[in-house]
Amino acid sequence: MDHVDHMDHMNHMNHTTPPPHHMPTTGGGGHMMMPMTFYFGFRDVELLFSGLMINTAGEMAGAFIAVFLLAMFYEGLKIARESLLRKSQVSIRYNSMPVPGPNGTILMETHKTVGQQMLSFPHLLQTILHIIQVVISYFLMLIFMTYNGYLCIAVAAGAGTGYFLFSWKKAVVVDITEHCH
Repeated sequence: MDHVDHMDHMNHMNHTTPPPHHMPTTGGGGHMMMPMTFYFGFRDVELLFSGLMINTAGEMAGAFIAVFLLAMFYEGLKIARESLLRKSQVSIRYNSMPVPGPNGTILMETHKTVGQQMLSFPHLLQTILHIIQVVISYFLMLIFMTYNGYLCIAVAAGAGTGYFLFSWKKAVVVDITEHCH
């Protein structure tokens, strides 16, 4: 039995036909077969949850906008967490450490270490925001993994727009005493 005959025999046993490469379908075992190549379509696109199906161009446009805004929010959340962290840093320590100087001499460099207390409101808030950020990042990853071109563009465009809008405020502090940049 050659490969084609074997596949035909397997299809008759499962009472199914091979799914199109771009449409999620239910196989013999009741599991969704997800597309493994990028495609542009708006029919039978499952979005994150089994009951959330996109079947019209209008639904895809709405999903595009929602995913775009979610990706923008994700980028804004990252920047907001960094800003909150800088504002909540409470303990400052100065550490001196020896470093080799010119002609075999030893110089002492002082580094400032900033931290926050574990049992504090700012740290609890950071923890909650981190959980939200992780969940959103996995949602965006799973949306991208639908391989739907429209949704993938929405993730990328939203993340890019969010970065453009929010990251320009990001302060970059360069320590001139730091030797490893």
